[in-house]
Amino acid sequence: MFELDPVLAADTLVVGDLPLCRVLLMNDSQYPWLILVPRRPQLVELADLDEQDYLQFCAESRAVAIAMMKHCAGHKMNIGALGNVVAQLHIHHIVRFHDDPSWPAPVWGKLPAVKYTDEEAARQVAQLQQVLFKESA
Repeated sequence: MFELDPVLAADTLVVGDLPLCRVLLMNDSQYPWLILVPRRPQLVELADLDEQDYLQFCAESRAVAIAMMKHCAGHKMNIGALGNVVAQLHIHHIVRFHDDPSWPAPVWGKLPAVKYTDEEAARQVAQLQQVLFKESA
């Protein structure tokens, strides 16, 4: 059975579920930052997905990247699966801007997170649900 890693659960807000992946919003208002977590147990690497799930993941990742770049009008989409702190397979999708606080460096470890207020979080999640789920329906 799929269970979200406690660190991911503590650091993110749930946006919703695609056919394969749970979509999470990183609770850091400095960057438009989504995380896709395939809802399969015991996954660590992308290669752990079976072929059908891997193809589904690729389609979902591409759709999220396109939707986020369109929605945010970013300069660059960073996509990465690191897993050094949280072993559970999760793939970051971060819209980057030439004037964001960490540009051009990676976002990890650069600055402390600036958490969304409750109101900002609710607004961001609602907007992302509209962008990711309504437009793809």
